Amino acid sequence: MTWLLTGVLLWSGLHFIPSLAQGFRDSLRDRIGANAYQIAFSIGVAASIALMVTGWRSADQWTIYDPAEWGRPIGFVLILIAFLLFVFARARTNVKRVIRHPQLTGLIAWAAGHLLVNGDNLSLVLFGGLGLWALTEILLISRREGVWRKPDPVPLTAEIRPVLIALAVFSVFLFAHPYLFGVSPFPR
Repeated sequence: MTWLLTGVLLWSGLHFIPSLAQGFRDSLRDRIGANAYQIAFSIGVAASIALMVTGWRSADQWTIYDPAEWGRPIGFVLILIAFLLFVFARARTNVKRVIRHPQLTGLIAWAAGHLLVNGDNLSLVLFGGLGLWALTEILLISRREGVWRKPDPVPLTAEIRPVLIALAVFSVFLFAHPYLFGVSPFPR
């Protein structure tokens, strides 16, 4: 459990630097160079992911709450929405006119979806921790950036490709989930 918690905290801490320690980030970047800073940041993120994976696989798992039956379909929909928002964050879509931070909002939906179907200690730390981080990050980034300037509208046809990409990626993850993560997302 220590590794999992350390991974979540390292992930959060690294990503909070631009919002909470901008002076530290700038001075470190000036001292070691922008490329070296980016490499160090990327190594830190990779280490945090490795710690989360190692922690998940090595920790004892126990039930904290029994998920409700109605949570499974809602969780499924939230995770699908998360994949849509992840793709929309990288595309020119009208979603960005409604949701200021689609990628972070998607991560919150992903975390909430998993918490609706998993009631164990590991899920609470991983999904709860990352969901809490994303929510806090939205607040910090919004405060740092100030007034939201919505992007210009795009034609509705611009939404088709991102939706198709998100559905394809979601489908791959859905069917690969048992092989990647050892758990089937389908009801037994």
